[in-house]
Amino acid sequence: MYHYTDFDRQFIRLRAEQYRDQLQRWQRGELTDEQFLPLRLQNGWYVQRYAPMARIAVPYGEISSAQLRVLARIAREFDRPDPELLAHAQRTQDQLQASQPGLTLAAPPLQYGYGHFTTRTNVQFNWIPLAQSADVMDLLASVGMHGIQTSGNTIRNITSEATAGVAPDEIVDTRPFAEILRQWSTLHPEFAFLPRKFKIAFNGAEEDRAATGWYDIGLQAQKDEAGAVGFTVKVGGGMGRTPIVGSVVREFLPWAELLNYIEAVVRVYNRYGRRDNKWKARIKILVKAEGQRFIDEVEAEYQAILRQDGAPHTITSAELARVQASFVVPALTPASVPSETTLSSKPFQRWMARNVAPHRLAGLTLVTLSFKRTGWAPGDADAGTLEALADLAERFSAGEARLTHEQNLILPWVHAGDLPALYDAARALGLAQPNIGLLTDMIACPGGDFCSLANARAIPIAAALTELYQDLDEVTDLGPIDLHISGCINSCGHHHSGHIGILGVDKDGKEWYQVTLGGSDGSRLSGPAMPGKVVGPSFSAAEVPGVVEALLDTYRDLRTSAAEHFIDTLRRVGHEPFKLAANAARLDTTRQSARQAEEATI
Repeated sequence: MYHYTDFDRQFIRLRAEQYRDQLQRWQRGELTDEQFLPLRLQNGWYVQRYAPMARIAVPYGEISSAQLRVLARIAREFDRPDPELLAHAQRTQDQLQASQPGLTLAAPPLQYGYGHFTTRTNVQFNWIPLAQSADVMDLLASVGMHGIQTSGNTIRNITSEATAGVAPDEIVDTRPFAEILRQWSTLHPEFAFLPRKFKIAFNGAEEDRAATGWYDIGLQAQKDEAGAVGFTVKVGGGMGRTPIVGSVVREFLPWAELLNYIEAVVRVYNRYGRRDNKWKARIKILVKAEGQRFIDEVEAEYQAILRQDGAPHTITSAELARVQASFVVPALTPASVPSETTLSSKPFQRWMARNVAPHRLAGLTLVTLSFKRTGWAPGDADAGTLEALADLAERFSAGEARLTHEQNLILPWVHAGDLPALYDAARALGLAQPNIGLLTDMIACPGGDFCSLANARAIPIAAALTELYQDLDEVTDLGPIDLHISGCINSCGHHHSGHIGILGVDKDGKEWYQVTLGGSDGSRLSGPAMPGKVVGPSFSAAEVPGVVEALLDTYRDLRTSAAEHFIDTLRRVGHEPFKLAANAARLDTTRQSARQAEEATI
């Protein structure tokens, strides 16, 4: 893991001190709400539907056991709402639930004292009072964490594939480059007020596991014929209201020129990006509108940086080596923890098949802990679980873990001989579901339960589908399926890239849901990144579980064999049979609801 220097630690501490002063001035009335707003947002403090929300950056998903322990303390001591506020929020949610006729599977009650893993390897807390926000920032700073640039129109948290440095198909470990870029972009004065937020992702493996096509800048590691390292640069990807897959603007950029070229891209965006309409302000709109002209402008700016400015941000071999020194293989010893697991048992073998992946080093494995637990929203971890994760990381993975964009957690340094003991420990925590990559390993944003931007809730839909598909034999038979749920068009749940995507929409003041099919994040299984296509009109909350069930029944009827995955069957036969099945399911639900209403009046 990257080891923070004295400068890094001092920088974060000073930022926390600065924020405390700003908070206190606001509390004394010396700053208005309007003046305090950008100051708190710069540090990741939002005010959401019912309470403040803190967003904490985990650059390239790498997190230590010490950091997990601090997150556990924050969850336990600070993520505690006022009882009256929580009761009001719960009453509001219960009323909304009751207004959805026919939805018999209720959402989990609103909870507190937990963190939420997001699709961009951030951690969010939903109930921390602003009055305690400076105390939380001090705690975060004590372990090198912060919320800087997790909000605002600036370069956000830098992400990468979660298996960087440990995957067998790795071309190059991108973590050192992501760290160099993080340092360069943090509080960059020229890019502190871009037209809109800006997101960058690295992928260093042969398979794109970072969804780089969906980012403002996506960087895919390559090696040329001589073995030199560089990056294919994609620009202009993004989901939201207008889903667009990024365009390749550079086939091969030498690694040393990474910062110079990214500076050229962001400068052109800063110069020409729209500021009059937030819905058209992302760089994807500029790239789509200008096409080759945009690429030419970037190239001209890049050449000017090289010639006129003297390429000031060229990464030297010495600098790369300095940062790479923090990303060495840790000291590893088997945990040698006794286990009661029978190696041949079906549950253990299922877990091995779905949750354990090969490592680039002999004798080691990658283990994914599933945060898709019944009774919890996808990606949620309470204080006790966060503390236990720190223990697992220390016992089995050299004190290191990785957050994934699928809202799970990977232990990247597990000895093969420790797998039975790790399985026992994970099962006791409810984190050993053998469902990685399957239907119930779904992505979902917090939705209308917490987010003020959401049109509808995502958590009740996720809960209903999880309840519907409890049979592991059935889920395994269905095979790999990416199911993604977003509460609004901003697509924090990445619904556009789901094989099955569910989007919450507002219709006459009620919650409705659009269903899309055929999306892809760019992985080997899914194929090139692309947005899904809408299937019919929107569905009520009560209809969604039946619609998904009908889609999956149709897949089973049409697949050539159990070896043909859902996405492959869909592309072979087209959307029409699935569309017909979805609409038929709607009619069935409507008839059933009518019968229930009629019986209730008798």
